[in-house]
Amino acid sequence: MTEFLIANMAPVMFGALVVFLLSGFPVAFSLAANGLFFGLVGIELGLLKPELLQALPNRIFGIMSNDTLLAIPFFTFMGLILERSGMAEDLLDTIGQLFGPLRGGVAYAVIFVGALLAATTGVVAASVISMGLISLPVMLRYGYDKKIATGVIAASGTLAQIIPPSLVLIVMADQLGRSVGDMYQAAFGPGLMLTAMYAGYVLIISIVKPKWVPALPVEARNLRQPDGKSGVLSLFVLIIGAAVACFVIEEILLASNPKLHADEGIIYAATLSIAGAFLVAYVNRKMKLGLLSRIAEQVVFVLVPPLALIFLVLGTIFVGIATPTEGGGMGAFGALVLALMNRRLSWDLLKQAMNSTSRLSCFVMFILIGSSVFGLIFRGVNGDLWVEHLLTSLPGGTAGFLIVVNILFFGLAFFLDFFELAFILVPLVGPVAEKMGIDLIWFGVLLSVNMQTSFMHPPFGFALFYLRSVAPKEVKTSDIYWGSVPFVVIQVIMVTLIIAFPKLISVDKKTDMHEKIELQIDMGEGQEYGSRGGMDLNFSGGDSKPEETTEEAPALNFSEPDKK
Repeated sequence: MTEFLIANMAPVMFGALVVFLLSGFPVAFSLAANGLFFGLVGIELGLLKPELLQALPNRIFGIMSNDTLLAIPFFTFMGLILERSGMAEDLLDTIGQLFGPLRGGVAYAVIFVGALLAATTGVVAASVISMGLISLPVMLRYGYDKKIATGVIAASGTLAQIIPPSLVLIVMADQLGRSVGDMYQAAFGPGLMLTAMYAGYVLIISIVKPKWVPALPVEARNLRQPDGKSGVLSLFVLIIGAAVACFVIEEILLASNPKLHADEGIIYAATLSIAGAFLVAYVNRKMKLGLLSRIAEQVVFVLVPPLALIFLVLGTIFVGIATPTEGGGMGAFGALVLALMNRRLSWDLLKQAMNSTSRLSCFVMFILIGSSVFGLIFRGVNGDLWVEHLLTSLPGGTAGFLIVVNILFFGLAFFLDFFELAFILVPLVGPVAEKMGIDLIWFGVLLSVNMQTSFMHPPFGFALFYLRSVAPKEVKTSDIYWGSVPFVVIQVIMVTLIIAFPKLISVDKKTDMHEKIELQIDMGEGQEYGSRGGMDLNFSGGDSKPEETTEEAPALNFSEPDKK
């Protein structure tokens, strides 16, 4: 038995962790207890030295001093404030009126608003609960099929998992040692594609089963013109004008500043053109010019505040003005301003938001500490080498590795949520992916799209539980479960497309997270080395090469391998 344990400590340790998790014991304590228990067993068997456990305090201190993880409470607080600020109600009502004449119009509105809330809140629970409370009764009242209505709401809420500022992308970037900003940029394309695929599914349903997704009746469209017209033409003209202004401003900015990147120019130009559209609508309303229809005015006044918040958070990150942590802080402040403008800000609201933020932040920190304890011991018994050998020996090379890893994540998502998957499995498969030549930003976004299904899996999907908690009694739990199945299939198709067409995720702009430190050490008078009184000591991470030296100015280079 002793020889068996010595030879198979890593797989036994991993198997024991699975048993702990399936037993229902809290994840954070399962990880920490498993690590400490097998650490003591390893010391007793002579596999580990007792000094290894002395590294635990430093690892925990490193977690607590990680500035990147500060973005999690900021974005959580921002999402919880926005959930109660009235923004979701206004968005769903206005966009529902805009798409109302179309079959499936309210479903389109839910998908569009879900994507917009995802880009402002980053919290799945906030999006699902808000849209469930507001749009589900409306959809049921006007004859929507229960499965379609619940499936659209649950799926649209999970877009907060992949569209920045997603919390899982922050954790993924931290675990893979990559820039959060680069991870955000890479995830935007797949997030928008997934939104379009959801809308495409509703379009197919509206053609095949039109009775399942009826249009809003005329009496329900209360933003029509006095003469009965919809007023959409006015909105269309305003959108075309804003698009033309955006193009012209971008060309002017790029011509006047050649060093400006094209994507940064688009962000600045879009911000100015949207501000111009808001100014036109404001002047039109105050001076009663009658240039814009009621629906056009309402769309502008409802859409511009969340778009401004998106620029405040994501725009400043993408153009390099703010770090993700600073962007989260500005987003939290912006959410408070929006709640104040809508007269929803109160002490009770602040207390609830801060309590929920504290609970989630502590949950994440404890899981991260537990995974750090487990990871230290697991690597100490060569568990990383066992995982690497297991995954690299799979048939099919890189494609086989990606398929098996995604099947593993998909299967475990039935039982674990995305935080647990990110902290337990990503540190194990990430180094293997890098050794196989896979870009870790691309890999992180791929796994994030996959882990999005963890919110939609019947019977344990959290989005389904959130929706069940606010759905009326006539909606059965089976309706919610069956309604989610087509959208889980769509998410799986998206994962397949990313593997088949890797360029769907753009990873052109990558930030090196490894720092280069140069130290000047004064040798003092009379202790000159060569012709100068100092030496250049260069500490660089990664695959850096020693610089050429001369007798006059020797340079010492200490290179360390990449730390994961």
